[in-house]
Amino acid sequence: MSVTGTLNQYIQFVERMFRTSQGIILSRLLSLRDEHVLNRNLSGSSDIASLVEGNCVSPLDEIIITHILCVKALHAKNYVEAYNRQSECVACVVKLLQSQKEVNWGLQLMYTVCLDLRLVAQKADAVSSTPQTRGKILEKAAESLLACFRVCAADNRASDADTKKLGMLNLVNQLLKIYFRIDKIQLCKPLIRAIDSSPYKDQFPIAQQVTYRYFVGRKAMFDSDYRSADEYLSFAFQKCHKDSVKNKQRILTYLVPVKMLLGLMPTRHVLEKYNLMEFWQLACAVKDGNLRGIDEVMDEHDSFFKNAGIYLIVEKLKIIARRNLFRKVCINERQIQEDQSKAHQIDIKKFQAALQMMGEGDVDADETQCIAAHLIYHNIIKGYISYQHQMLVVSKKNAFPPLSSFDITIV
Repeated sequence: MSVTGTLNQYIQFVERMFRTSQGIILSRLLSLRDEHVLNRNLSGSSDIASLVEGNCVSPLDEIIITHILCVKALHAKNYVEAYNRQSECVACVVKLLQSQKEVNWGLQLMYTVCLDLRLVAQKADAVSSTPQTRGKILEKAAESLLACFRVCAADNRASDADTKKLGMLNLVNQLLKIYFRIDKIQLCKPLIRAIDSSPYKDQFPIAQQVTYRYFVGRKAMFDSDYRSADEYLSFAFQKCHKDSVKNKQRILTYLVPVKMLLGLMPTRHVLEKYNLMEFWQLACAVKDGNLRGIDEVMDEHDSFFKNAGIYLIVEKLKIIARRNLFRKVCINERQIQEDQSKAHQIDIKKFQAALQMMGEGDVDADETQCIAAHLIYHNIIKGYISYQHQMLVVSKKNAFPPLSSFDITIV
């Protein structure tokens, strides 16, 4: 559609694409991101409804009217009005989908108007909300998207090739983006359950699967289910297009700390490639058991970790650092102990001194015993504390099991 065409020409073109079931072209003609939006002829009329009604079947006429009114509001930078009109447009598309019993070519149009609704809602929310009302418009947008999701999920009559259920993941991804943005992650659970139980879960486009695994992996990370987070985020990173460097970097921002909690430290090469060198300093500190170094990294890159929402996850790496520090003390004891039969019996004061040297300057013997007891209780260290002799007695065999062998959710 030319950016200089008339409104009548635009209406006729849209109607022809609708009549011939050209879903992809129709979605472009009704997208707020298409070049036709720049055409002032489309939104310049004072009586748009009278020009549209009678020339198009319902609900296409309503879709065109609400789309043009939304464009008009965007030209005026009235984002709240634009959101209201786009919300009406989505409601009309829901009617269209409900009327299309055994075909799904309308899914492309649904994808477009739903994405536009989320983007307009973000703008409207940014310009109109107060700290108390922030996220309310996006929350309303989610309700509109859920109406589309229900239509798709309830389609049981069409064939596998024509079922609207194939549109579920696209909508779920839009909803996940909203829920993460407004900090309503708990609302993701039923959506995740719906996708994971879908017989079409492996048939969705790989790009949609990558987006889905990325968000589900992040949710698993925040739920302290690090093994699931590793699985989902690893899939997202491996399947993400090799040229999507920014997206790969975004995935690694969460995958790297998850891997570190599982005992797998990143390579310098990967971190340099994706400009995530903050994690290199962190990994070095964790490997060395350098608690002071972890604090220094967290202070230096405070805004990075907080903006990514991983500050508390990074904080949990201190338990891995303590485990590595205790292991160093035990190795050193074996090297210097003349009587090797007693090399597995280490004075608590040696661990206390190591903790103080590495940044926990005010730790006393009792606190050191508590740290050791915590590590033993969760099988991070195999051994026991001899309170009578003030010693940590570690197992002679495999005293420090691989990090992957214990319940990482405790950290």
